[in-house]
Amino acid sequence: MSGSGLPGEPPVGDGDAVDVVRVLVVDDQELVREGIASLLGVQPGVTVVATAGDGPRAVEAAVTHRPDVALVDVRMPGMDGIETTVALTARVPSCRVVMLTTFDDRDYVARALGAGAVGYLLKNLPSAELARSVRLARAGVAPLDASVLAGLTVAPVTRAPVVPAGTLTEREVHVLRLIASGSTNREIASRLFLSEGTVKNHVSRILSRLQLRDRTQAALYARDHGLL
Repeated sequence: MSGSGLPGEPPVGDGDAVDVVRVLVVDDQELVREGIASLLGVQPGVTVVATAGDGPRAVEAAVTHRPDVALVDVRMPGMDGIETTVALTARVPSCRVVMLTTFDDRDYVARALGAGAVGYLLKNLPSAELARSVRLARAGVAPLDASVLAGLTVAPVTRAPVVPAGTLTEREVHVLRLIASGSTNREIASRLFLSEGTVKNHVSRILSRLQLRDRTQAALYARDHGLL
């Protein structure tokens, strides 16, 4: 599939399958499931390799088709989205799970991220934005709906302390802010006039020094500590 990504996204090659994000859509409502698949199918750099109406079929499809990203509804009968996320990440570790749901619920968000999901999106976003989020998820950037991210954090802090003194350099704090805003490594490099390799090194040091697992936790840390 040919096309070009949005600014700051991984490039989409001309006919090069390596650059195409392979997506699995999991939703118990057939009309919704097929609608999402159809909308994504016309977006550049994205191909839907399978759909599934429940958790067990989703795991089976993931093992068979090896998608890069799975879009999973949080509420499904039997094996819900949380359990499906656990199973998907265990059976196909390379597949990044993003919850796609109508439920803006703090408990669901926390449980989904705790189960291994890399992002949490609401179904009311435009199809182009959904495709962008899928591409970012494959690239390792956590797609989180703004209202969802805000709901996970404590009330805005008014105190000056942001991170423990000496933990991060001024440059690393700036990089952390940009991570929390949803910027890719390429966008951060452009903003700070750095190479992408240097940015990757900064991100690795930030995660290590703050003892964080991934960019999602880094974004939540930044919100909780008044960096945004």
